[in-house]
Amino acid sequence: MVSDEILRTHLQELRRGTVVVASLVALRRPDYGYALLQRLSGHGFPVDANTLYPLLRRLEEQGLVTSEWNTEERRPRKFYRTSEEGESLLGRLLADLAAVQTSLAGLIEGADR
Repeated sequence: MVSDEILRTHLQELRRGTVVVASLVALRRPDYGYALLQRLSGHGFPVDANTLYPLLRRLEEQGLVTSEWNTEERRPRKFYRTSEEGESLLGRLLADLAAVQTSLAGLIEGADR
């Protein structure tokens, strides 16, 4: 039987790349960091704030998301949105993810049990 620690490690590795895809999809609608955390979690992508905020900064540095401050509310908030470049990358990532899913399905269906 696989230990919980080994399972956690492999699940973390599996989700590491998908959180980028999930964030780019979610940020097609502008949102601020905490709301994005909640939205991702609500859709089965639990992400720690210590993971998400550095990811958002990196995606912004890469030009994949844009940000702007909303100072109209009581407390200023930084809103993020997927950029045109981010949309382009997202399309390629989603296509690759679909290809991976197809390949896995073929392996699963053709596997000797």
